[in-house]
Order: sequence, then C-alpha cells, then structure tokens
Amino acid sequence: MTASEQFSLHPSSEEWQSAWIARGELCSRRFNLPAGVSEVIFDRARLVDVDFSGMRLAGFSVHNSTFEGCDLSGTAFDRLSMGATCVQGPWDGVDWPQTIFRGCTFRRTRFPPLTFFGNVRFERCVFDRSRLRNQTSTSEAEFVDCVFLGRVREVNFWGRPTEHQTSLGRDRNDFTGNDFTGAELDYVAFHHIDLRAQRFPGLPGYALLDRISERVEKVLPLMERWPDARHREEAGFSLEFLADRALEQNDDQALVSPADMGRKLPPALREELFEAFRNTPSDTSPGRAVPPHGPGPAAP
Repeated sequence: MTASEQFSLHPSSEEWQSAWIARGELCSRRFNLPAGVSEVIFDRARLVDVDFSGMRLAGFSVHNSTFEGCDLSGTAFDRLSMGATCVQGPWDGVDWPQTIFRGCTFRRTRFPPLTFFGNVRFERCVFDRSRLRNQTSTSEAEFVDCVFLGRVREVNFWGRPTEHQTSLGRDRNDFTGNDFTGAELDYVAFHHIDLRAQRFPGLPGYALLDRISERVEKVLPLMERWPDARHREEAGFSLEFLADRALEQNDDQALVSPADMGRKLPPALREELFEAFRNTPSDTSPGRAVPPHGPGPAAP
C-alpha cells in the first residue's frame, strides 16, 4: 500500500463473509460502518488518528495494516484478531505480514477472552483498565514501550514465538521498555522475556528477583520449622513450581509475590516466607548479594 492509496470500505466478494473489507489510508476522522454492518476486516490499511471509541463490533480482524495514534477507548469486540494470517480462505503458512499499533489508546477496551493477537506489534500503546484477561493466543505478539494500567489477569507474554518462526521472519519477539508500575498482575506469565528490561518498580507486594533456584534452597530451613505439615507441603510445592518455571522460562529470574509462596498458606506465613525469600542473598560473592529492601519490589 502506498501513502496515496484512497481508503475504501466495501462488502466482501465472498457471499458467506458478512464482514466488510477496509483498505487504503484513513486519517483524522471517526471510523463508521454502514447501518447494519458490525464486522470489518482491515487489509493493507493505514489508519492515522482514527477514532473507534465506544464502538461495539461483532468482528474486527486486521491483516498487514498499521494503526497510528488511534483511539479504541471503550470499544467492545465480540471477536478480535489483531494480526491475522490472511484475509480470506485458508492460510498457505508461508508469509505472515505483521500488523502494527503505534501510539494507540486502549482505555477500558473490551478485549474478548482468547483474542487472537497473532503477528502484531504494539509500540508506545496504553492499555488502561482494558479487559486484558484470559489471553493465551499471544505467542507472536510484540510489545515495546507500552504502558499497562489496572488489572491484567491470566495473560501470557512471550519473548519467543512458539512456532511459525519461518513465516514470521524472526525467532524472537521484541518485548522491552514496557511499564507495569500501574498494573495489578494476576496469574500473568512472562516466557523467555528479560524482566529487567521492563519497568516494575512501584508494584506493591512484588519483587523482581534473580537466582530463584538458589533462593528456594536458602529458605527451606525456615519452612522446616513450621509445625503444620500441610503448610510445609503447600510452600514446598509452590516454591518448587516457582523455581522450575523461572529456570525454564526466564533464565532463573522472576517477578515474585507473596501468592507465589503458596496461595493456600495463612497470610502471616505467606508474608514471612516472602520477606525471607526476597531478602535472602542467594550468592554472597562480591557484587552478587541482594541486600534487604523496604516495602516495594526489589531490584536484582
């Protein structure tokens, strides 16, 4: 698509396809669909400063397109594909162009559960109290310098595509400079991502720590002094899971909270173990130890 290509919006040539096809360039205006139409496919489109706020869309699919400075605040999607493989018909599995959202606002946007993110890149976007929850189809998505505010629940972020590296043209996803200081993370998993390249300071009750496996070994004596065997078992299982996940996914580093100590533990034991875990140097060699910190996350 060239910058001068005129914007077009027309019905699909496929009789079974109810979505309308949008192509070309659209700038500085409100996006509207014809009466009775609630599904749209963007194919090789470029949209700049376009307003989608408050819309309710049954279907929204994007292929090989760019959105810059667009406002999707309050937009509600029933079905959402942000980096689709193709426009119509089966995908040949060979070429998968990337869609880019740059400087876009997703404020109270209703992402449907199991949104297909696909081959999409978000740059300097704001996700402000959006319904980012139960999102697992994210293994090809890239996030760079984005801001997350409010609750983020049951979301996977990936530093490596799990498959399709050839069609994507890369074996790593960019995931850097993202700001989670105003987010509440609940069951959020970071896979093969450098957590130190993100911003986490200010998250209450979290600590960004390295050498997780060694820390687990250091706090075992504390657990062994607990009189209740059920508590020892719960904490042991949880810490083993934490260590295995950190070692497998993120080079033995993790963003840790008291809940990772064992969600079924009494709150007092959870906090006791968490404080010992975050304040225990896992390596006492010069320059490696992590000193005790006050409230708030600890840096490695």
